[in-house]
Amino acid sequence: MTFLLALACGIAVGNVYFPQADSPSIAAGLHVDPAAAAAVVTAVQAGYTAGLFLIVPLGDRFRHRPLIVTLFALTGTALLAASLMPALLPLVAASVVVGVCTVAAPVIGPMAAGLVPPGRQGVTSGILLSGSTAGMLLSRTFSGYLGEWFGWRVPYLGAGLLALLMAVLLARTLPATRQPVVRLRYPALLAEPLRLLRTEPELRRSCVFQATVFAGFSAVWTSVALLLTGPAYGLDARAVGLLALVNAATMLCTPVAGRLVDRHGSNAVNLVCLGGVIVAAVVLAVPGLGFLIAGTLLLDVFMQCGMVANQVRIFRLPAEIRSRLNTAYMTCAYTGGAAGSWLGLRAYAHFGWLGVCTLVAVLAGLALTRARFATGRRTSRPRRPARRGFPAPPGDPRP
Repeated sequence: MTFLLALACGIAVGNVYFPQADSPSIAAGLHVDPAAAAAVVTAVQAGYTAGLFLIVPLGDRFRHRPLIVTLFALTGTALLAASLMPALLPLVAASVVVGVCTVAAPVIGPMAAGLVPPGRQGVTSGILLSGSTAGMLLSRTFSGYLGEWFGWRVPYLGAGLLALLMAVLLARTLPATRQPVVRLRYPALLAEPLRLLRTEPELRRSCVFQATVFAGFSAVWTSVALLLTGPAYGLDARAVGLLALVNAATMLCTPVAGRLVDRHGSNAVNLVCLGGVIVAAVVLAVPGLGFLIAGTLLLDVFMQCGMVANQVRIFRLPAEIRSRLNTAYMTCAYTGGAAGSWLGLRAYAHFGWLGVCTLVAVLAGLALTRARFATGRRTSRPRRPARRGFPAPPGDPRP
């Protein structure tokens, strides 16, 4: 079941990322400027952010199986509709709808965390994230090749049929989880993630780390299609897909990161990953296709491993609020991603590829400063030892 859920996460998340490699084909097919076609990427990420805020909290209110199946059915329908759009503006609007609906993965994560013992949450989160990573990277590969060979509509058509097929499969195989006990009205349910951001410091920490790193990640992958198809390299959309295929090796790293988080804690893994993102930005800034491949590989590895640490940190909070915690976390992450796509395009337009690399390093540096400051502040306070037979005081920091 864990691997089936990982496959479902990959299909859902892939719908957010395949337009990144398809945007040159969209520009050619709709006869628009490549920079204008990149608005499709920003639109689907903005829609995904809205879906995280509007839909994912329902995981604490309704049974998971019908909610997840419905989301896949709506996503498939929206993708098929997008494949029929005659111009860029209707396609951008359809992309927003796709993004809103394809939020099954953040619903699956809290459900899976409740099906395994606490000591296995890191490994399970790592496996699910491997599926998401595979969808993120492989969707770019197939989208780039299919778009180059058959036009931009074929990737949308294939993604829509795949989502509908997954809806049928999950309707037959997902376990029937217990009815959630939350009875909040929908407006109150939507307000809960904001309250949790205010009251849960561990949630805020995960949100800051992921939003900044994911902004840099999105800036790179939104701009790399323009770099590879521009005068610097003169390649086509298939090169973007091939670059994503090379980076598919990162899916092997997240289960390992999950074991490290279970053993050493989230904070230690986060510090290593933030430093690794800065190293990746330096490598990306060096001219040459080999350095570009190595830099994107490092960026993907450290972003994904840091995400495992961040998710395990929030899933160790009370189980009955996991969907709302994940809503707050993922909304912050993808708000950062959408902002990173926008900033990346502006940085590339004004300062070229070096501007994008500088943006990645600055964002990771801000997060690393926040992490070191928080660590120093916690360690400066002496820990009160817990009395034998009793748990540590509530204010005692977690590992």
